[in-house]
Amino acid sequence: MFTRHGPEGYETPLPAIRRKTLCYGERTLLTEFVLAGGSTLPTHAHPYEQTGYLVRGRLRLRIGDEEHDARPGDAWCIAAAVEHGAAVLEDSVAVE
Repeated sequence: MFTRHGPEGYETPLPAIRRKTLCYGERTLLTEFVLAGGSTLPTHAHPYEQTGYLVRGRLRLRIGDEEHDARPGDAWCIAAAVEHGAAVLEDSVAVE
């Protein structure tokens, strides 16, 4: 699969949080998140591992019992079924 970037295809699953599926396969998914500063990604968990990269902005990630102040270029891998969430400290873009 190959996709080209464009302005269409964004969803708003939560206020101030937009997401777009960039590419997917049988067992993989690549998503862009556009996050407004001051918003919150509520704590949640899912049955699959999640890997991410902060392209722009600042996040305070909560992964299990740990907090991480993420800056552009930082990356993370969250194990399956581990609770996680984020405070969006400034307008941000992340890819997971």
